[in-house]
Amino acid sequence: MIKFYGYNKCSTCRNAKKWLKKNQIPFTEIDITTNPPSQSALQKIIKQSNLELKNFLNQSGIQYRELNMKEKVKTLSQKEIIQMMANEGRLIKRPIVTDGQKISVGFKEEDFKNIWLD
Repeated sequence: MIKFYGYNKCSTCRNAKKWLKKNQIPFTEIDITTNPPSQSALQKIIKQSNLELKNFLNQSGIQYRELNMKEKVKTLSQKEIIQMMANEGRLIKRPIVTDGQKISVGFKEEDFKNIWLD
């Protein structure tokens, strides 16, 4: 089953959900703000994605600015950053969609077609 870590008030998440439903791809929705992925789940997702950690940070978010993450990412370890993300889901770029093997971050229709349509 596909897990969809998103946020209802996020237009990008709404567009991604609309695309998945239109393409009849079932998923379980998880509110990333109240139930963010655990530290170990984030580590696994990031490792499997072959993307850099920065691709998982919501760099346009209020929490990112309030916590001065732009500076903190320069000095904190990856483990410390992931721990912060697991504690504050709004630091995580959304949506994260994963089936345990494939992973997408954010929503670009072309990427979704390549990843989620077999």
